[in-house]
Amino acid sequence: MSGMGRREFVALLGSAAAWPLGARAQQRERMRRIGILLPAAADDLDFQARVGAFLQELALSGWSIGRDVRIDTRWATFNADEIRRHAAELAALAPDVILAFGASTVGALLKVTRNVPVVFPAVVDPVGAGFIDSLARPGGNATGFTSYEYSLAAKWLELLKQIAPGVTRAAVLRDLTTPSGTGQFGVIQAAAPSLRVEVSPVNMRDTSEIERAVATFARSPDGGLIVSGSGSALLHRDLIIALAARHRLPAVYFDRSLVAAGGLVSYGPDFVDQFRRAAGYVDRILRGANPADLPVQAPTKFELVINLKTAKALGLEVPPTMLARADEVIE
Repeated sequence: MSGMGRREFVALLGSAAAWPLGARAQQRERMRRIGILLPAAADDLDFQARVGAFLQELALSGWSIGRDVRIDTRWATFNADEIRRHAAELAALAPDVILAFGASTVGALLKVTRNVPVVFPAVVDPVGAGFIDSLARPGGNATGFTSYEYSLAAKWLELLKQIAPGVTRAAVLRDLTTPSGTGQFGVIQAAAPSLRVEVSPVNMRDTSEIERAVATFARSPDGGLIVSGSGSALLHRDLIIALAARHRLPAVYFDRSLVAAGGLVSYGPDFVDQFRRAAGYVDRILRGANPADLPVQAPTKFELVINLKTAKALGLEVPPTMLARADEVIE
């Protein structure tokens, strides 16, 4: 709230009620519409917190929901058909801008509109996915923030070795339908020899494939899992966490939501912060900026989250240095 103290802000909100009717009617004519498309269920606490941060930041930029901006939110879950249906519905409303999280929603939107501006708080590889021309000059109707560089994937393997030093084999769960699935696996594979770990891929096509592959992998000792970033991993979240527990496999994840749901450890961007930053881009587009000219930015905040209950169940002693570095510890 730079340039305006909290008291002035509150006073300004109060004075809005005293505007002459003519001015208020004029305001109403300029009501802007923001669409929000999320690959999550409406009761998803993580996404509720993220959307809350987005709306809060929007209000701080001077937008008042219900007065000069209207929000249409679609909770599409992880179902591809639902995402496609909601994307078409939102595009048909022709809002001023759509906020969309992840490659699954952005891809669906860009198939139905090349006119409505799209801002993404997180996509792993927007260039590789064909959403933008380049990070510096996106060139189309979409811009936003990347989830991380592929190089971050090496960090997951390092964390696995730190929390479970006995691990000599790692299964990497990946989504082959996105370029990031191959990209992340490639980085982990390149880092593996120096950490003396043998890595093998597990494709996340469907539940039976995941169950079969993890069970086969777990038959040999000293194994661990790395769950790379994708919508598929979130779709199969509960299954993956249950399999890791059942087969007693230490696992590293890309997002805190999986650790909050019972996973062992995660390292990745702070998505609440990404949604906040995305509000800045939405504000700029509402004020006339062209998404084609707004560079796609990298995350600035990352978080390490550890679930101590899960560590205990696996008989793992979390190194004190690792605990000290953690941004959040779930007991």
